[in-house]
Amino acid sequence: MFGALGRLAARRPWYIIASWVVLTVLVVALAPGLKSTTDQSDFLPSHYESIQATNLMTDAFPQHNDSGATIVFSRTDGVALSGDDLTKAGTIAKGLDLGSDFTDVGEVTPSPTKQVAIVNIGIGRNVTGQDQRDFDQVVDMRKQLTKATDGTALKAQTTGTLPQSYDQSQSGKSAEAIVMLATILLILILLGVIFRSVLAAITPIVIVGVVFAVANGFIGIAAELFDLKADSSLTVILGVVLFGIGTDYFLFYLFRFRELRRKGADHKEAILGGVERAGEAIASAGGAVIVAFLTLALSSLGMFRSMGPALAIAVAVMLVAALTLVPAVVNVLGKAFFWPSKKWAQEPKDNKGFSAIGQSLGKRPARFALVSGGLLVILTLFISGFNPSFDLGSSQSAANVESAQATKTMEDGGLSAGATQPTPVLLTSDSKLDPATFPAFSAALAKVPGVAAVAPQALPSPDGKTTMFIVTLKADPSSDAAISTVKDGLRPAAHDAAPTGTTAKVGGITSVFVDFQAAMNRDYRVVFPVAAIIIMLILGLVLRSLVAPWYLMLSVALGFGATLGSAVIVFQHIKGDEGLLFMLPIMIYLFVVALGTDYNILMLTRLREEAREGKDPREAAAEAVKHAGPTIAVAGLILAGTFASLMLGGNSFLLTLGFSIAFGILIAAFVMAMFFTPAITALLGHRAWWPGHADEAKHEEKELVEA
Repeated sequence: MFGALGRLAARRPWYIIASWVVLTVLVVALAPGLKSTTDQSDFLPSHYESIQATNLMTDAFPQHNDSGATIVFSRTDGVALSGDDLTKAGTIAKGLDLGSDFTDVGEVTPSPTKQVAIVNIGIGRNVTGQDQRDFDQVVDMRKQLTKATDGTALKAQTTGTLPQSYDQSQSGKSAEAIVMLATILLILILLGVIFRSVLAAITPIVIVGVVFAVANGFIGIAAELFDLKADSSLTVILGVVLFGIGTDYFLFYLFRFRELRRKGADHKEAILGGVERAGEAIASAGGAVIVAFLTLALSSLGMFRSMGPALAIAVAVMLVAALTLVPAVVNVLGKAFFWPSKKWAQEPKDNKGFSAIGQSLGKRPARFALVSGGLLVILTLFISGFNPSFDLGSSQSAANVESAQATKTMEDGGLSAGATQPTPVLLTSDSKLDPATFPAFSAALAKVPGVAAVAPQALPSPDGKTTMFIVTLKADPSSDAAISTVKDGLRPAAHDAAPTGTTAKVGGITSVFVDFQAAMNRDYRVVFPVAAIIIMLILGLVLRSLVAPWYLMLSVALGFGATLGSAVIVFQHIKGDEGLLFMLPIMIYLFVVALGTDYNILMLTRLREEAREGKDPREAAAEAVKHAGPTIAVAGLILAGTFASLMLGGNSFLLTLGFSIAFGILIAAFVMAMFFTPAITALLGHRAWWPGHADEAKHEEKELVEA
């Protein structure tokens, strides 16, 4: 297959390029756009309590609207609000010309100290908070409030569902622009320095741009067909993944092409040979990444079920481009591809670094295995300190956005941050409820630590079979403190205090996050093992060995542990954060396992190639490090750099994710693939390839021919 693709790229490059141009135009013109959502209830199955409560509330209270926005009033001079100030605040709120996203405007509620006062505004049904219309209405409301308070002593800030969604969206757009710019500059600089060529630096960026457009279109089609819910951070992560692996696969091919040219092959032969020799490593590596991402479809969380297939689609498109479009473009550009470098086809005389490393590893593989493995084990030990955090709101927005500042104003003014999104507790039965039981139930809820207040009046449904109790938490509804309150206090108290014959359900955004935690724990038990097993099967098929996949997956598992352990050291022990975002382990696992396996595959396929030429295991390992080492080093630096650019995104989630994945990639490239994997392979010798003994194939064929 790779020979056929190579011949096509060598003989008919313009056919390939024209096909990609037509495909890109059609997909961009016809495919639907990719929509994202930050409504976290969209990501949970219906058997969780939070979703059951939401469905019950929709049926029993069709007229009830959740809070869509909260206006926080305070004085610019910092003194307490007077009676006239409160009256003015109410007039301003009632006088707003609100769009269709918003419904009823609540009453002015001052804090006990009257430093601040809030007004909650209801949200319409089926409002996702992600359409441009939603954002326009938030912007319009803020403009009206600015105008209404101009010239007065009042200051009005907004927070709540829609304002927070808008601020997250704006933070995401800023993050996307910064990350993409940093990624492109990094690729341009590194490739320009390595190849001393303008086109060699620009070509992968252009190709990834084409792939990004095509992949986005295919993902949009898949989302529409299968009703996939996309998290708002997907676009940023998608861009980084494509630029990272796209540049990796570009380098896998280009280094082999250049090596063949340096050995005397002509241009067409090198185009063909590059696909033949690098094709298996690229396809195998891409297949492992695709499978790892697809295992996210087994997640119980909609955000991962959508993210996994979306990233898998993007990687599949990039894989096809790497095997077709890349060699076709290199073929068409010819000698101009490496311009202005004049010595690109000459083997450098001072290229002794990786050769020396390879020779040292070949002589002392046990030492390399112990040192590299020991480092991974030490870092892995810090996993025990990992503390998951579920505070998605603050992690995905910058601290200086208005919704975050409004929440801080509330808390500083003595008003519970939970007032922005009260937590509904529903009491339901098959028959009419007895109102005489309500006071005791309400009192039990009020006693829960972390509960600020329970509304004095319960809200009965029209049929009397369901009653809603409005609970205000002390902490921000999306914070870890609020999640702990609901999980460990409010839910057990509501369940225990429910009168005989009734059932209590706790709803609201905090309850959703509690169920997120349970869903993630389930996913860790399912997704991790399935991904590992499937990747092991791929490795076994590619390497035709039952032994090698085991120590390869051991190295990857240690790489995962070392990465997460390093994140704990940096962010919890050094930076002082209370915890790391709950989704970080699964993101690290998938990226480090999938992308880190790329480098292991590249190293072992090269080691096998050298062994097939008749070299003994240690000599083959030395040659593999010498020839594959530079590719892995450059690819690892660029891929790590692209993920590190996420740290410029302006929020704690991207900062933590960027550092962790970048560090994990460096571990995968410079510890796992460069030292640990070839050292173990050298120590095991021919046993590493049992039962296929693929390392001896060509050697045996050579002996047979000579005989």
